[in-house]
Amino acid sequence: MRIGLTGSGSSIDKLVNQAQQAEADGFASLWYASGVAGDPLVAMALAGRATTSIELGTAVLQTYPCHPLLQVNRVVAAANAMGRPGLALGLGPSHAPVVEHVLGLSYDHPGRNTEEYLRIVAHLLRDGALDFDGTDWSVHSGERAARPEHPIPLLLSALSPRMVRIAGQFADGVVLWMAPRTAIANEIVPRLQEVASAAGRAEPRVVAGVPVAVHTDIDAAREAVAATATSYAGMVNFRRIMATGGATSPADVAVIGDEAAVRIQLEALVEAGVTDVWAQPVAVGADRARRQESLRRTRQLLTALATDDT
Repeated sequence: MRIGLTGSGSSIDKLVNQAQQAEADGFASLWYASGVAGDPLVAMALAGRATTSIELGTAVLQTYPCHPLLQVNRVVAAANAMGRPGLALGLGPSHAPVVEHVLGLSYDHPGRNTEEYLRIVAHLLRDGALDFDGTDWSVHSGERAARPEHPIPLLLSALSPRMVRIAGQFADGVVLWMAPRTAIANEIVPRLQEVASAAGRAEPRVVAGVPVAVHTDIDAAREAVAATATSYAGMVNFRRIMATGGATSPADVAVIGDEAAVRIQLEALVEAGVTDVWAQPVAVGADRARRQESLRRTRQLLTALATDDT
């Protein structure tokens, strides 16, 4: 089972140390949000140079505030600085409240905007120079596009049918967060595979991010997940994909229970078509000691699953 963790740390040194420890523990990947360390690409480049094989991915970089040519050049610069394969580019249009109220930009036509964006990024990463005039994005790159020294997998945050179609056409797969297993199995994977096959593309990756808590007190674990996911619970895109999978809150999507129950739930995600599990351990407990113990227990199981060859 390919298992990754959320990339986090309060300093560059801690981010690098986390990557080294995760690699030593057998984890396949780390996934970094767009705000990590101000910009995760710097930390990822440094962590990549301090490790040898662990994949470091963005989950996700926002599309709206960054022109696709600039985005490609930033990512290629970080990937080349790593000095080895292993950087994965996850992109997404973010959400209306963030783009409109935080960034002060228009969130009109996110589907069309993302489709043009992915078309440009995919071409620049794989084929180099591009002349393209779209409605939302245009580029005439000439020799201005940096060339990656190693392939950079391109993933899209795809929580709607249109986004899944775009991913199947232009990306190497999807990177999901808060998508219930039934939505992945019944809606995302079949459509993604169908579109990718029709486009002559390879079998797509499905990276599924979920909160994970190994704990015997289910109610306490659900409360802990809810407390860490308040911002997600209010976003339209997340509410839609949760409803598609029969969930009403992030706690319904989280993988919770004792060791045996969590193992079964993670295996069910793989059976649903998930190729990579991105686990975000959640601390459960009324005080620091209990929360630390719950994290130790969760990390111990995830490590065992990540290194299990059976």
